[in-house]
Amino acid sequence: MKTSYKDIYTVLRMNRLIIIVVVVGAVLSSIFSGWMVYTTYHKALNNAFAINTNGAVIPLKLVSQKENFQVEALAHLELFHTYFYNIDASNYERNLEKALWLGNSSVDNLYRQKKADGVYNRLLQYSLVQRVISIESKVEAKDGVYSFKTITIFEINRGTIVDTYELTTTGNLIIVDRNFPKNTHGLLITNYFENSLKKLSNQNQ
Repeated sequence: MKTSYKDIYTVLRMNRLIIIVVVVGAVLSSIFSGWMVYTTYHKALNNAFAINTNGAVIPLKLVSQKENFQVEALAHLELFHTYFYNIDASNYERNLEKALWLGNSSVDNLYRQKKADGVYNRLLQYSLVQRVISIESKVEAKDGVYSFKTITIFEINRGTIVDTYELTTTGNLIIVDRNFPKNTHGLLITNYFENSLKKLSNQNQ
């Protein structure tokens, strides 16, 4: 015998089924939306956009972090070696102060050693001019450690005599916070060492 109670149970089962379907659909929709946001976010990290003269949005691919690092590292090394070795009686204090911001205690220790050895006193006493001619660096990454080798050609002008030298230096680079204008590339030289110094020529003027 069919009663109203059976009709009510049928309606309740139908309503529960509808609710379950709606809830499952909402959960799946949320998961899909979250995945789309995540994917869009990571795509946006690797792209920038510009607007051309017609007002159209143009996607621009950003340079990868590794490519950026190579460029920044070479610029950092060139800046440091210029400050540390391109010196004379009028600028050596200013240049060395800037160079010390680009390296850690290994650079500071070398500076103190040179100072104790009278390198900068001779610079003042004899009005020497030490001028950097060229700087060539190679940077390698291995197991997350960045190492470099730099060959710096510089000359020392002693008035009547100009001596040219080739200096080979090595060390490591670590990433630090950028400090404008003292450390614009956000890198720090560690384990710095002067490996060899070779005299190339002696020119009488």
